[in-house]
Amino acid sequence: MMLQRFGAGCGVVLGLSIGVPGAVEAFTGETTATSLVIGLGAAFGPPALTAFFLVPGNGSGRFRSVAYGLNAIGLGLFSGVAFALNLVLFFLSEAVVEDVLAGPTGAVVRLSALVFVVGTVLFGATMIRDRAFPSVPAWGYTVSLPLLALLAPLDDSPLTSAVHVVAAASLIWLSATAASRRTLVPA
Repeated sequence: MMLQRFGAGCGVVLGLSIGVPGAVEAFTGETTATSLVIGLGAAFGPPALTAFFLVPGNGSGRFRSVAYGLNAIGLGLFSGVAFALNLVLFFLSEAVVEDVLAGPTGAVVRLSALVFVVGTVLFGATMIRDRAFPSVPAWGYTVSLPLLALLAPLDDSPLTSAVHVVAAASLIWLSATAASRRTLVPA
């Protein structure tokens, strides 16, 4: 139960680290401060995902475990991408960033985003199917988190800010639900 509550707390921090900068960027564009918060906040994703997995649903089994595993791998990869984009590439000139992303690094970034998107959609589908979580945040997770990855290469806009806020709200709601539910395994 302690691991699940810790992960749920991490989910709230993750949600805030996505939503607050996303809302601010609607008015300011990307700044050093918002990049710092988003880049570092990604580290709270794996414990949050684990907390969601520990909530028992109506279903379980192999598909749920595979979906969690793929989501965990994708989240690890995409957390690294978020860190690099927001805390390394953000401070380089556009020409250097274009050169870096034109080579093998760009292919790895795209592959990481693909694994993240597929894993998130599959794990989100298990949350929707199992009905262990309310449907609104489960759908929000399943749709908004993949959209974050797909929209990452675009300039900041009201749309990208809205997706950040929806993702944040979904993560915080899922985290509150996870914190209030019994754990799948004794801790």
